[in-house]
Amino acid sequence: METMTTDGTPRARGEDALEAQARKPRTKEDRHFVTALARGLDVLACFRSGDKMLGNHDIAKRCKLPKSTVSRLTYTLTKLGYLSYVEESGKYRLGNATLSLGSAMLARMDVRQIARPLMQELADFSQGMVSLGTRDRLSMIYVENCRSQSALTLSLDVGSRIPVATTAMGRAYLAVCPERERNDLMEQVRELDEVAWPRIRQGIETALQQYQELGCCCSFGDWQKDVNAIAVALRPGGGQAPMAINCGGPAFSLSREFLLQEVRPRLIELVQRLEASLGSRA
Repeated sequence: METMTTDGTPRARGEDALEAQARKPRTKEDRHFVTALARGLDVLACFRSGDKMLGNHDIAKRCKLPKSTVSRLTYTLTKLGYLSYVEESGKYRLGNATLSLGSAMLARMDVRQIARPLMQELADFSQGMVSLGTRDRLSMIYVENCRSQSALTLSLDVGSRIPVATTAMGRAYLAVCPERERNDLMEQVRELDEVAWPRIRQGIETALQQYQELGCCCSFGDWQKDVNAIAVALRPGGGQAPMAINCGGPAFSLSREFLLQEVRPRLIELVQRLEASLGSRA
């Protein structure tokens, strides 16, 4: 819910470049790292939930790779069924082979089925949007999403990405992940934007303190000035990494006071009930 404004404003300028840089691992001395494989996976990862088709030029720009390299990668991925070439447009869309990757992962997430009715109840109460997300590099990815019937909720869905450092959901993840992982992620964020880093670091440090005091992390216009959100981390157990659930929407309909006073206790209770249910299943 924090990747665009309510009128569908595009992503911030330069964000594609930042994501591409974030995807580049620090592997100068790692002889076991297969660069070609990593680049191929980066090509698949650059397709987002709102993208129907992308051309080699689009992919090269997002992945920060030479177009000649991208052409070889898209050719290979098409041969393997992970991309499908559309002759009329000269562009590519995700192929059927990618379904096996995503569906296998989602099938193991029992948390989605258990969480959905609880999330929908909170979405109806708040008249906002409630989402469940997991981390991928420097982003949080929505794996489940519930909206109220209000026309004011944001138009994001499963597969949408939001930044880990400036959103409520991402900050909630940082609040509970291992310290070494958090420090590594913060260092990566710092390397991406040295100028903005002091402000981003202050936001993260404030969020960590909020989590101790309030039991949630907040983002009141920190990433999108017209969007407010709060989030609580979820520990699904069973060896799975932490996740997070957020609730938010347009700032003019979901005020800071309403989110903290009315939504926060319900969101915390939702996560507690969900963790208890997952624990009993385990």
